[in-house]
Amino acid sequence: MSQNMFEGHIPPSLGNASNLVSLDLSQNNFTGQIPSSFGNLEALTYLNVGGNHLQARDSQSWEFIDKLSHCRSLEVLDLHANNLQGAIPNTIGNLSTNLTQLILDTNNLSGTIPTSIGNLSGLITLQLANNNLNGTIEEWSGKLKNLQKLSLETNNLTGPIPSSIGDLTQLASLTLAENKFEGLIPPSLGNLPLSELNLSYNNLKGSIPKEIFRSGTTLVKCILSYNNLQGPIPQELGNLQHVTDLEFSSNNLTGEIPSALGRCVGLLVLQMDRNFLTGNISVSLSNLKSLSMLNLSHNNLSGFIPTDLSQLEHLTQLDLSYNDLQGEIPTTGVFGNARSVSLVGNQGLCGGVSDLHMPTCPTTTTSWGRERKYYLVKILIPIFGFMSLIVLGYFFITEMKDKGAHSSSPPFGDKFLKVSYNDLAEATKNFSESNLIGRGGYGSVYRGNLMEDKLEVAVKVLDIDTQAAKKSFLSEYEALRSIRHRNIVPIITACSSVQTGGNTFKALVYGYMPNGNLDTWLHKKGDGEGPNHLSLAQRICIAVNIADALDYIHNDSGKPIIHCDVKPSNILLDYDMNARLGDFGIASFYHHSSSTTGQDAYSTSSFGVKGTIGYIGPEYAGGGRPSTCGDVYSFGVLLLEMLTGKRPTDPMFENGLSIINFVERSFPDQILQVIDASLQDECKPASTIAHQCLLSLVEVALSCTRQFPSERMTMREAANRISSIKASHVKGRDRTDSLQR
Repeated sequence: MSQNMFEGHIPPSLGNASNLVSLDLSQNNFTGQIPSSFGNLEALTYLNVGGNHLQARDSQSWEFIDKLSHCRSLEVLDLHANNLQGAIPNTIGNLSTNLTQLILDTNNLSGTIPTSIGNLSGLITLQLANNNLNGTIEEWSGKLKNLQKLSLETNNLTGPIPSSIGDLTQLASLTLAENKFEGLIPPSLGNLPLSELNLSYNNLKGSIPKEIFRSGTTLVKCILSYNNLQGPIPQELGNLQHVTDLEFSSNNLTGEIPSALGRCVGLLVLQMDRNFLTGNISVSLSNLKSLSMLNLSHNNLSGFIPTDLSQLEHLTQLDLSYNDLQGEIPTTGVFGNARSVSLVGNQGLCGGVSDLHMPTCPTTTTSWGRERKYYLVKILIPIFGFMSLIVLGYFFITEMKDKGAHSSSPPFGDKFLKVSYNDLAEATKNFSESNLIGRGGYGSVYRGNLMEDKLEVAVKVLDIDTQAAKKSFLSEYEALRSIRHRNIVPIITACSSVQTGGNTFKALVYGYMPNGNLDTWLHKKGDGEGPNHLSLAQRICIAVNIADALDYIHNDSGKPIIHCDVKPSNILLDYDMNARLGDFGIASFYHHSSSTTGQDAYSTSSFGVKGTIGYIGPEYAGGGRPSTCGDVYSFGVLLLEMLTGKRPTDPMFENGLSIINFVERSFPDQILQVIDASLQDECKPASTIAHQCLLSLVEVALSCTRQFPSERMTMREAANRISSIKASHVKGRDRTDSLQR
């Protein structure tokens, strides 16, 4: 009776069908409790009530587990995607030893995993993912000798990954992602016949054990992203003859890309971005004929792009951005489609197709000639650099004396494009109203085209009559000049000059974001026209983008940065609707003071309360200093605004009512009454996955907006949680599509 539209309570009288062997009520709309009368079905081998709205909140509603212990032939118990809450009863260990599958994922379970689960010696599959379970797993995980699949991702489990898991000699799938596991990856995992290993989004450290990549391994998917792993990538990686998916993103890995990777000929996805990898891009990657996605961005790779990459006919996504690559960009294969390749942040690259907007290469030379030129440049740069400093110093002094009419870029570093006032005036049609994108507190923003460099840009011209604008200019440039992240608006350069007559001109130049800001997508425009529609999937993706950006500036940008003004109008959307965090004009830089007071110090760009009314953390109103907790609060409000379609300053929020308690009082049972009308059909309880993802997003938002900063989750925790919500939503849609097909 699965996959119908049954609703109401499951009839307890089903427990009278004493000869029943298999019962499948999954993917319906049943509510209420799971009948304890199922314990009367002593011949039962298969019970599946997953994908409903069944509840268990106390010992009485969990009684069905005790009763099912009478079903000594039970082999499969599937309770996934319901509303089971609280701790898993310890009596679960009394179920039949014939039980091979126990599936409890995607509920609201909390507490520790009972050690009695180790009594279920016949288990082949154990799925407890997408809950709120905590504690460690040492006491029971090594006892399930027949286990072939262990899925514990997206919980709050802590402690080390037990080395005893290496004794589970039949384990083929181990997914522990999105928890708080710490310590080293046990080399004993190399003893297992693993086909899938996912340890991403934890706090694991140390090196990647080469034992995992032993000769003869059957590993197909290996995901170790978002940890604190260090050291080089083992050459033994080349033993993975069957691997299709390798993801090592966002660690602290060093050294060169192993040439042995070229032996992984079945590889489809390779992600090693956001590490500290050095050296050239290995030519051996051109052996990966099946590769469809390659991401090596945000590393320290140098040299030329191997032209053989253009011959990978299945490669449709290539990201080499933010490295130190140079030379001519190929124009065939994946390089022929500017939407499929990202090369920004490599100052030495040139050429390529016109849509990449890269500078033209001066001459065409042979590969040998390019390499010779590269090494000559490395030798000559210091010499010419010293001479240039002398010449620039002379002209700078002369210009300051004459107060010349020509503008120049500030001395922030040679890696930024140099533009003059005249360049920006030409790009924006002399700062015409027709090119005006918007006005803010510190100046105006114009759309423009830098003709010489073929760049579409947004030019923020500062109103220098106010001291705050000058501080904003320096603060924003200081914040953006040294950080690199795909979800932060890229700054191209800055221009600061003294014009004829002594007038000061200051402008910041950014990459242009064609889809405007998030505010215009959430709310009616000034002319009363309704906002554009954003689906739940798009809102989840935008939330992931902004959470990742904030997590990066808080934790991974070297010196922690506090944005101080997270709101929809400061979130811009690129061609593909990827969200980018912008406007760092009042950002603060946090560092630990070395003074004797031991106080934490902040470098700020302005004084007083920082931020926008409605998004400011309550602690700021009392004179609190800027903190990452304040950004978390603003992000939580933003998330509520994205889900409800209401601004936190909406006139309805008065007399003690805020957007936070407006949502909180309807959570979880009446949540559809307060969310954006355009989402209501998509998130009806009948759509179990969408509704569950909506509830999970609201839960994150409410956790971020707690009154006291110490009670809020961190930005990293929020980013991890929303990423897992996105993964659940994608899996749910794929599953629905597959059922419909």
